Amino acid sequence: MKPITCEADVAAGLEALVVLDPRLADIVVHAGPVPLRLQPAGYAGLAEIVVSQMVSKASASAIWGRLAVRLDGEVGAAGVMALGADGLFSVGLSRAKASTLLAIADAELAGQLDLQGVCRLEISQAMAHLTAIKGVGPWTAEVYLMFCAGHPDIFPVGDIALVHAVHHAFAHEAKLNGRRLASFAECWSPWRSVAARLFWAFYSRQVRRAADPLG
Repeated sequence: MKPITCEADVAAGLEALVVLDPRLADIVVHAGPVPLRLQPAGYAGLAEIVVSQMVSKASASAIWGRLAVRLDGEVGAAGVMALGADGLFSVGLSRAKASTLLAIADAELAGQLDLQGVCRLEISQAMAHLTAIKGVGPWTAEVYLMFCAGHPDIFPVGDIALVHAVHHAFAHEAKLNGRRLASFAECWSPWRSVAARLFWAFYSRQVRRAADPLG
């Protein structure tokens, strides 16, 4: 399948999903608009995903803004390496996140990681390349491939908001864990990236705040 690159691709995916799983028709109605949220591939795209992990949207936005100011508006590998750990701490990043941003920058500058090229790889290869970097876990890699590469068939089962969204949408009595959610989502292939966007949008409506990683 071709990458998801525009709102029309999201719309096509939603139509296909309702055919694959008619239960989703009501979810589409209640979700409202399903955002594309596509970001440019590259160091800044992956770095922003790292910054957004496990903090509120407001906190992530504030930290990212301070980092961008320190780097004169252009967050890149060379600039982050020049800042070093202390410079990253000064904008509010935790030790773990600073270490991850430096590891990604070091790998890119050393030619060990091509953040543009990885977008053209098959999913398993792309995941292997990304998660080989210390601090980049499956969730980070999957979100990068969804939102920066436009891969159409990814469902980040480690995302807590997605777990809650699917649980709520289908009124599961048993709690969904990652393995059960992965199995549950198989029927939405090859449009699982649109399914994830749909459930984030649905859950955002329920909790009245952005639920997707880049919302």
